[in-house]
Amino acid sequence: MDRRRQLEARIGSFPRQRLAHLPTPLEEAKALAKQLGPRQLLLKRDDATGLALGGNKARKLEFIMGDVLAQGADSVVTWGATQSNWCRQTAAAAAKLGLNASLVLLERGSTGREVDGNLLLDRLFGASIRHVSVASDVKTLELAGVSEHVERAAEEERGRGRRPYIAPIGGSALEGSMRAPWGAIGYVDAFLELLSQISALGKSLDAVVHATGSGSTQAGLLAGALACSPKTRIVGISVSEDRETMAGYVRRIADSTLELLGLELRTREEDVIVLDDYLEAGYGIFTPAVGAALERMARAEGVLVFRDSASERMRILYRREDGNLGLIEPEA
Repeated sequence: MDRRRQLEARIGSFPRQRLAHLPTPLEEAKALAKQLGPRQLLLKRDDATGLALGGNKARKLEFIMGDVLAQGADSVVTWGATQSNWCRQTAAAAAKLGLNASLVLLERGSTGREVDGNLLLDRLFGASIRHVSVASDVKTLELAGVSEHVERAAEEERGRGRRPYIAPIGGSALEGSMRAPWGAIGYVDAFLELLSQISALGKSLDAVVHATGSGSTQAGLLAGALACSPKTRIVGISVSEDRETMAGYVRRIADSTLELLGLELRTREEDVIVLDDYLEAGYGIFTPAVGAALERMARAEGVLVFRDSASERMRILYRREDGNLGLIEPEA
């Protein structure tokens, strides 16, 4: 049995709840490739996973929710930004499976609480919501940085007679209730799916370029590539942390994923490619450069890509004098 089949069999042995519309399409982006210059550019449409408007979290949550039910929990406690995609899809998955979702939503500075975008969807899915202000220097990707608030939410769930499962943001860090990097396993599975689609086209896969926020998606893709396509580069564009911090997250999660899969492989420093050149003003903050990127993809391929929220209140309006997208602040 070749390694790909071995991995498929191993992944198939893990607890899983089917939530996503899979396989997602693989589409050629001819117009965008012509603008950017690569020989061929393909879009793996994980915005079309279906759960709660789609996104990459659905693949992760299939395995996470499998573990939630295997542990006998009936409530999922997690955290993220006010307009977090992770929280939105976690709330939707919980609702679909008859579980409660308890969300700790973190606010920095003047982050608003307007009930729109993902926050509106969180409420529609019936999630319990706790708003918490955190300092700008707190590492919110790590449970240690928010443990006080998360434990309080978990204790409230226990007080209601529920059995909470604490799911770390991104779904792969070995903390809270998570004893295995289930979110990353979802993206090993995705990489195998992508390899099958590429093989059917008679093509080779030079690089996978994607946004990396918690390191979980990149770790899963990297583990899959190291196992089955070592010449494929996995390039993460950081949306949240500097290169060194993000690369550390990716390596830790990828190595624990390779171990869970029974592989003797481990990552090397040069395997982890993270670019932090595009952080702009910070996670989820709209700038003219972000608007230009959204506009380019929309006009070249008819595809909508959002930095933070699939239904985000982004205040992107056309400037009528030149037709270009720009940020127009509301009147005071």
